Amino acid sequence: MSLFDLLDTEVNVLPYDGVVIYYGTIFSKEQASYYLERLLSAIEWRNDEAIIFGKLVTTKRKVAWYGDTSFSYTYSNITKTALLWTPELLLLKKIVEEKTGEVYNSCLLNLYHDGNEGMAWHSDAEKDLKKNGAIASLSFGAVRKFSFKHKVNKDTVSVMLEHGSLLVMKGTTQTHWLHRLPPTKRVYTARVNLTFRFIDHQ
Repeated sequence: MSLFDLLDTEVNVLPYDGVVIYYGTIFSKEQASYYLERLLSAIEWRNDEAIIFGKLVTTKRKVAWYGDTSFSYTYSNITKTALLWTPELLLLKKIVEEKTGEVYNSCLLNLYHDGNEGMAWHSDAEKDLKKNGAIASLSFGAVRKFSFKHKVNKDTVSVMLEHGSLLVMKGTTQTHWLHRLPPTKRVYTARVNLTFRFIDHQ
């Protein structure tokens, strides 16, 4: 099942067991390209690391972790410490908060250099995340497919994430659905993805 541009309507792209809103592009092409260039140059990118079956694995994909304070966040058995917001990230956070009506205190950024780099099926269910909290995904650069798969009946839904677009996952989405960014041979340019989230660090 593929879903086309839903413009600015808040339509749930999942058929059940969760809420995913795709807002489409919320920036002009010129604005989106400006932010892409700023993020590529101003963010402290690092190759991502994960511990899989007891072994440390380093990915080609690069990541960065920013937040209100230097609190820690653990995923894939690796703990990261947040850097403080850059001016561009603070502005983007404000825009996303106004658009979604949610509050975020951190952002995990991903840099995919081309279509060979992706993300396997997973759900964002780390214990530090706010239970059933919203995760806002802002995309700049190459258009990529983003897919969901129900954990029980394996139904799938896919959305094409455009340059300057916004998608929000909330409610019970992480409980019932996996998501991934599948690799593709058709994409030769970079994509930067910002996932704004709320970490419960008390």
